Amino acid sequence: MKTLITATMIAGSVLAIPMFAQAQNSTEVYGSLNYGQTRTRGADTGAIQGRVGAKLTPNFGVEAEAAGGVDGDTVYTPGGPASVKMEHQVAGYAVGYLPVTPNLDLLARAGYGTTKFKTNNPAAASFDGSHDSWNYGVGAEYKFDDKNGLRADWTKSEYTKSDLSSNTLSVGYVRRF
Repeated sequence: MKTLITATMIAGSVLAIPMFAQAQNSTEVYGSLNYGQTRTRGADTGAIQGRVGAKLTPNFGVEAEAAGGVDGDTVYTPGGPASVKMEHQVAGYAVGYLPVTPNLDLLARAGYGTTKFKTNNPAAASFDGSHDSWNYGVGAEYKFDDKNGLRADWTKSEYTKSDLSSNTLSVGYVRRF
């Protein structure tokens, strides 16, 4: 069994060499600045997002995201109104790209992250604190030229150890380096 696992790992490594060789020639590094509107159990919160990523091949890349909350909301609970705000969020993603035209890519992403919410009412305690999540979503990026573009996407966050989930719509400016 150990021999089979070792042989599989060696074969996989050998087969991956051409992909990584191509990736070195075509890696596209980018950064983006976005506004994201997140809905979590009736609370609509806003955040400024920063993303840094690398498109390793025409169809695959990775990106990291960090966000800071800028807009809170009030939700009504049996214990009275509660203000809810996203304090911050960080996540990492694998990103798949589908080039539609030279200027338009559709994308899908999946990853893992953590989000910290803050509330002022114990009746809304399910929001309060940090929540880890599995995230997935889809979007599109339109390139104005070789360096500048616009991206819009939707991301679903399924929080672990919680009954919360979020939907985030974001739009932003992308700059390739």
